[in-house]
Amino acid sequence: MSLKDKINITGITDEGLVRDHNEDSIASDADLGLLVLADGMGGHKGGEVASAIAVDSIMQDLSKALPQITTGTTDENTGYSIESMLIEKAIKDANLKIYTAAQNNKNYEGMGTTVVVLLLYDNRITVAHVGDSRLYRFRDRTLEQMTRDHTLLQELVDRGFYTQKEARESLNKNLVTRAVGVSPTVDVDLLEDIALVGDNYLLCSDGLTDMIPDDLIEDIELNYRDNQNKMNKELIKQAKDHGGKDNVSVMLAQVLKEFPANSGWFSKFFDIFS
Repeated sequence: MSLKDKINITGITDEGLVRDHNEDSIASDADLGLLVLADGMGGHKGGEVASAIAVDSIMQDLSKALPQITTGTTDENTGYSIESMLIEKAIKDANLKIYTAAQNNKNYEGMGTTVVVLLLYDNRITVAHVGDSRLYRFRDRTLEQMTRDHTLLQELVDRGFYTQKEARESLNKNLVTRAVGVSPTVDVDLLEDIALVGDNYLLCSDGLTDMIPDDLIEDIELNYRDNQNKMNKELIKQAKDHGGKDNVSVMLAQVLKEFPANSGWFSKFFDIFS
């Protein structure tokens, strides 16, 4: 079942005002309801390479695997859906590819990338992430951050050493404690939740969230809710108007209609010819 008429997916990436190349990568598959965003790091354009490997590898793996499964299956060991397990595996496979590429090329030594993945299926979502690229949900006129940054600063906030306001003003906000590709293995955070009609999901790199506060993101969501493309452009514009010190990428997925999984041979037969 294609989700093209049920979920509106858009995205845009920009170099910003300071960097001379873009180390962010984004990709989506509207039929699958799949979005992937990565923010690379490393010298000699290693970050650009790492984020591209991550996005390409994850998209290829999931584009092959997801259509083959039966939605509603749960992994007995973890309690997560089979979709979540496939996403986790795809990220771990990408991690090993990046790590191996870095080992084979000294110019790419130490390269890595953040990644955030959103999959919408059967009126649900799975969010998977590593690093400080984020996913927000806009529901009932309220913006909510659904991912937790893997940064040293976030750990200090969690332990009570910083307030959120102090953390935002810190010069050390980008010291990530977890990234894809910097070691042979990686831990992936997974989140599953119900999706409702009207939900709007925002994936973004820290080039957005380091430049503008959440309340401004929320205002932009409210003002441009009926035009996703304009919303993307306004988010990028505001990030650049507030300094544009990093590459900035945003992706949006707006739920237009319910999207239950097909069940039974008749619905699958109908979908082939629809």
